[in-house]
Amino acid sequence: MRTVIRLFFRTLRIILGPFMLLGEALSAPKGIVRSSEDQQAVDAALSGLALYQFRTCPFCIKVRQEMRRLSLQVEKRDAQREGEHRSALIAGGGEAKVPCLRIDEGAGKARWLYESDAIIAYLRERFAPAAA
Repeated sequence: MRTVIRLFFRTLRIILGPFMLLGEALSAPKGIVRSSEDQQAVDAALSGLALYQFRTCPFCIKVRQEMRRLSLQVEKRDAQREGEHRSALIAGGGEAKVPCLRIDEGAGKARWLYESDAIIAYLRERFAPAAA
């Protein structure tokens, strides 16, 4: 029975995935524009962040859209298939749940932030321009 359920969801992902990615591309928001100095400072701050994701996960798409809105080039790591990124997510964060933002806090320590709304709130708090 478990195999049948997995096969069903895998087939569903194969069918719906391209439509979800097309919708993401068509509804991509325009990013904010910063001065080159401000953008360089933001890019430097982003070097300690990595988003663990699945390409067609709706919650991951939600986070990626917000990253586009904020003009953030966060490193994206595919954790869907077995491999280095999935293993790092499980070892560091404790579970293979996405989206997950890895925040390097220095001195070899990292914070693992799960839940799309929490990730978006963190990104907005840290990188959204101050209201004029």
